[in-house]
Amino acid sequence: MAACAPTGFDVHTLRDRVRETYDRVALDPSGDFHFHRGATYAASHLGYDADELATLPRVSTDRFAGVGNPIAIAPILPGEVVLDHACGAGMDLLLAARRVGPEGRAIGVDMTPGMRAKAREGALAAGLGGRVQILDGVYESLPLEDESVDVVISNGVLNLAPDKRVVLAEIVRVLRPGGRLQLADVIVQRELTLVARSNPELWAACIGGALPEAELLGFSAEAGLVDGRITARFDAFAGTSAEVKVSKDLRVQGVSFFARKPA
Repeated sequence: MAACAPTGFDVHTLRDRVRETYDRVALDPSGDFHFHRGATYAASHLGYDADELATLPRVSTDRFAGVGNPIAIAPILPGEVVLDHACGAGMDLLLAARRVGPEGRAIGVDMTPGMRAKAREGALAAGLGGRVQILDGVYESLPLEDESVDVVISNGVLNLAPDKRVVLAEIVRVLRPGGRLQLADVIVQRELTLVARSNPELWAACIGGALPEAELLGFSAEAGLVDGRITARFDAFAGTSAEVKVSKDLRVQGVSFFARKPA
């Protein structure tokens, strides 16, 4: 089972590598990385509305590095409280903030200082600073109260967690009864080899910690979520250097996944 990193895996090294990678994206999104970035990629590969993305500040869209489209999984309604789970530079966060309107709130949590700074800059540039809040935190210990949010959106993050069970339990904790998880993440056709799962670079590229589809569904149910289902699939790694580092029969892909907390 791939819920946890391999025995003996240096979790602190992994976290440092992930933080360093995404701080580099924050500093210069045009740099050399194992994954796609930016608004053009989001529209062409993941189904985002290109015209809508063009209205957002480039400080957020240029640094987008997701693997799916959590905003499109289900409607985000006016007045709701949305958590963007490891928000990065905040492209999804800003889209959610527009949808919740002035009566709602959009909260971004991220452990990467550079990305938090860019998310705050983007929120102010978009005129959404009054309804957007950016917090420092990790996905194993979210800085939010129990049952305080209506929707958790997450894009390319669960795979980065050394222990997925802990992360999903935290998501369930902060969701209100009836709340929704709208998650985009990476899945593989079969579990990766121990060598691949022990490679910090592949983890930081969102592949080393990816789950097989059945395990994503199983861990979601184990955490207490219901109605779990894949709603869309994306060829998020086509043409990247990460794609050439893994076997073709793994069929690495991004997916959109919906589940909810029982009411």
